[in-house]
Amino acid sequence: MKHRRPRPRRRAIARAVGTAGALAVALGAGMTPAMAAGKTSNKPSATGFSPDQPEQPNQPGQNTPWAPENDEAPLHHKAVHPDALASGRADASGLQLNMPAPTGPYGVGMVGLHLVDKSRTDPYIPGSSSRELMVSLWYPATATSGHYQAPWMPSISGAHFLASRGLSPQQVTLPTTAGHVLAPVNTKLGKLPVLLYSTGLHSDRAMGTALAQDLASRGYLVVTVDHTHDANEVQFPGNRLEVDTMPPGAHSSDTLKVRAADIRFVINQLGTISKGGDPDAGHATLPSGLSQSVDMSRIGMFGWSLGGAAVDTAMQLDHRIAAGADLDGQFFGSAPSKDLDRPFMLFSSGTHNRNNDGSWRTLWSHLKGYRVDIQLHGSAHLSFSDNEWMVPQEAGLLGLSQDQLQQMFGTIDPDRAVQIQREYLAAFFDQELRKRHSSLLDGPAEQYPEISFVR
Repeated sequence: MKHRRPRPRRRAIARAVGTAGALAVALGAGMTPAMAAGKTSNKPSATGFSPDQPEQPNQPGQNTPWAPENDEAPLHHKAVHPDALASGRADASGLQLNMPAPTGPYGVGMVGLHLVDKSRTDPYIPGSSSRELMVSLWYPATATSGHYQAPWMPSISGAHFLASRGLSPQQVTLPTTAGHVLAPVNTKLGKLPVLLYSTGLHSDRAMGTALAQDLASRGYLVVTVDHTHDANEVQFPGNRLEVDTMPPGAHSSDTLKVRAADIRFVINQLGTISKGGDPDAGHATLPSGLSQSVDMSRIGMFGWSLGGAAVDTAMQLDHRIAAGADLDGQFFGSAPSKDLDRPFMLFSSGTHNRNNDGSWRTLWSHLKGYRVDIQLHGSAHLSFSDNEWMVPQEAGLLGLSQDQLQQMFGTIDPDRAVQIQREYLAAFFDQELRKRHSSLLDGPAEQYPEISFVR
């Protein structure tokens, strides 16, 4: 299958949105209750992020279809003018996007947290600003009635996201998630195993929502993380929008170190929650039952593309991460050359596995614990993100033909792709964090012929 040559990726130029309170149409995924009003950021762009070591030599060329620069190309290719963010209001006559509903037995709750790591400075902006992150917590909930369902992305960052694709909130309404904001945690389930999610290069944490909310519906506490100034857009309290300021040519191995440090910091904040504390920078309200539901002894991590590579780097940095899964992510730096004695899943698209990716072969030889390498036939690199279900719905507005969609996402049906990813991720983490063996991991399954095991 031929793949499009990636277009040069766009640089976000919008740094300010304005002060119109009407832009905060709804509190959403990643938004705290304090985010309904306030001022925006006018911080300057970053300069000078110089890597201190070369890339690991045993890598395929960067023109491979699973290379990190393809995480946004060809979808994110338009510079965003501030005027495009003048209104985040959706239009009832526009296209309403829908996302796959969770399949687990539990309702889903959600809360967004603003976390500030005062021990680190942000490497992507000048000066000595502390590293700031936005994360979303997805969890099994009870008594969801009366708790509104969070949108897929907050209104201002959502408008920026759409504008980068040449669209507007008047043309497209981003979907509503299954996450009921601040709904009580289902404490009858006891302490919940924790999963962290890292997304693709210059991508947003929202790109893992279909998987995150499904895992939450199965009894996991899932934390999706935005890596600020690597992500295309992150909305903070006070309607502040931070965009991608990563300098061109920044080495992926250095980017992974930043992400791994982000993950370790987030795990530390979960520890604070488990002890009854509130790590949110604005001391936002936490869902009832959350502090007693965080199981710090059962932590896993998964990620897509560069976020998948970050799983290995984070596991090397933080031994609290007991199991990891990489969704089609090429590895960089020295991490895959180090032994790892904890369970790891490689989960690849139809054109990618360790037979044609030297970084995967390197890691595989250093995995000393349980390991499994599976391939989803008919899928492509973007199939492991929410683009899989979103872009086909937008194809007409984006001007994409069926052939172009097939080049970008392969031949697999979007719903089927999401379903299979959900089943195999849950099987892996159920086995490693809950000690529930799944026959799905033993070998080919009749009900999922699209999955093959790379031996």
